[in-house]
Amino acid sequence: MSLFSPAKPALTIRLCEPRGFCAGVDRAIQIVVLALKKYGAPVYVRHEIVHNRFVVQGLQERGAVFIEELHEIPPEHRERPVVFSAHGVPKSVPADAQARNLFYLDATCPLVSKVHKQAMRHQRLGRHVVLVGHAGHPEVIGTMGQLPDGAVTLIETEADVHGFMPVDPDQLGFVTQTTLSVSDTAGIIARLQERFPAIQAPSAESICYATTNRQEAVKETAAGTDFFLIVGAPNSSNSKRLVEVAERAGAKRALLVQRAAEIPWDEIETIGTLGLSAGASAPQIIVDEIVDAFNARFNVSIDLAVTAIENENFPVLSVLRDMPLVPADMAFVNGNA
Repeated sequence: MSLFSPAKPALTIRLCEPRGFCAGVDRAIQIVVLALKKYGAPVYVRHEIVHNRFVVQGLQERGAVFIEELHEIPPEHRERPVVFSAHGVPKSVPADAQARNLFYLDATCPLVSKVHKQAMRHQRLGRHVVLVGHAGHPEVIGTMGQLPDGAVTLIETEADVHGFMPVDPDQLGFVTQTTLSVSDTAGIIARLQERFPAIQAPSAESICYATTNRQEAVKETAAGTDFFLIVGAPNSSNSKRLVEVAERAGAKRALLVQRAAEIPWDEIETIGTLGLSAGASAPQIIVDEIVDAFNARFNVSIDLAVTAIENENFPVLSVLRDMPLVPADMAFVNGNA
């Protein structure tokens, strides 16, 4: 009987680049980390700062307290900072914070804020605003909450376009959620422009660079893969879109996972090529965890698929810039020390 284990099967991992954190997500997490360093615990955070439980739990361990509404902050803690999530909030939320004399830090992604401004510009010019997005998503709630009730119509599908009956078809302007599928959104916009030729586009692209780049990387990588894993949370819009893109682009199967423990190992024992990417709110440390899990079972070679170089950096709020941010502060998500 041999004392040696059988050789591990060979596996090529096509690792997408760019992947994982975008500049807006990184900035939002930094804001919470720096607020904890500057003001101490607890720091309250309204809604998940980003859609990733690993990140949320890591911040909780450092003293962040996550709430859904401002009234959950105990009266004795009203002097403590409260951070608004990267997804953005309706105008009513900072107004409520001011009414309660709360000290708040707005971590809304600058690209989401840009969509808010584009929607408000449409309305200022007398246009009814059409928002292409997913009902109930925090970003959509925040964008619709920038304008008065009735000023925005949400469109989710091309079928919704067919049923849309505006009061004045010649006074329309559209914006989109930043994390949508590029191809799906293009179809909806084309249908809107076909039905309403006078509809005005935003002054700049609404879907953010990171969403587009991650989708393009997956699209370029998916063909010929036996399995494609997307690291991300089930409530992360951009992560779910990456699964759809992988399947459409030729992956035999694509799956969203939050951690290595969710990988269905019994279903992928014989694969030869794996695609791997991560949504914009998924930390690099989980990607590393998944690569290590495959290394334990396969003889892995990494094929780095680079389709774009990202060097965007969104500065944190000015009130926090006096606090030094060192690599150890972000080690819980980046894996460095």
